[in-house]
Amino acid sequence: MTTELIDSALLQTDFPELELYASGKVRDVYRLDNEHLLFVATDRISAFDYVLGTGIPHKGEVLTQISLFWFDFLAHTVPHHFVTADVNRYPEIVKKYARQLRGRSMLVVRGEMFPVECVVRGYLSGSGWKEYQASGKVCGITLPRALKESDRLPQPIFTPATKATTGHDQNISFEEMSKIVDPEEARQLRDISLRLYTMAADYARERGIIIADTKFEFGRTPAGITLADEVLTPDSSRFWPTDRYRSGQAQESYDKQYVRDYLEQIRWNKKPPAPSLPPEVARRTSEKYLEAYRQLTGRELNM
Repeated sequence: MTTELIDSALLQTDFPELELYASGKVRDVYRLDNEHLLFVATDRISAFDYVLGTGIPHKGEVLTQISLFWFDFLAHTVPHHFVTADVNRYPEIVKKYARQLRGRSMLVVRGEMFPVECVVRGYLSGSGWKEYQASGKVCGITLPRALKESDRLPQPIFTPATKATTGHDQNISFEEMSKIVDPEEARQLRDISLRLYTMAADYARERGIIIADTKFEFGRTPAGITLADEVLTPDSSRFWPTDRYRSGQAQESYDKQYVRDYLEQIRWNKKPPAPSLPPEVARRTSEKYLEAYRQLTGRELNM
């Protein structure tokens, strides 16, 4: 992967005739009308809550295409907000930006989003592992004693979190979630999330990937509770290669671990400005995202 390709990674979108509705760490969202939004996944990458100065080539395409795969795979289980990713079917005002949008964008139905992240954990890792070490619980759920880091749980658990506009989302109990969201809808969100995770994790395991945990987002649309945003990507999930899984330790993963390792190596103080990445780190990170797509779908990304 050449320096020129790394330099070509898309860090910012600029569509003057479209209304920018929201801009996150990775996605820019444009409002097209009262009913539809345009999601655009850039090649931005964040670590330790900061967007870095270097993009990861093809990252936005991988995130979009993996989400599209899962929307199709899970379509019979829950309504989703996806309409089309065919730029030829986009509204006329959008088509002039087809070159920038192709492969990394999707037209979706606008919904009223629930103010919680619906997290499901099948393995003990990340903030769940830290919480378990301190209390023997995760989000109020008591777990068996003597579990080790990265252990598979007896069954997947639902561990919601609040949505943070900056910094980390905050883990909460299901009881706390039921005070934020209507209790009946909270139960529905929990049950749907567990069902989606189980189906996806079973499929991924057959493809050589452990989905250790993931977070879903849902909204209300005319179709009812609707799966939205990105779905089961390396940015919203922990993907581990099954053939290299070892209980009792941190795992190799299909995500931005190379980036985190590099930032720890250079002893960045995790305060702005965020540093740029050397071409080798960006290249290896891009390869991990592309590998996750190949493993899950059995296809090469059409670049």
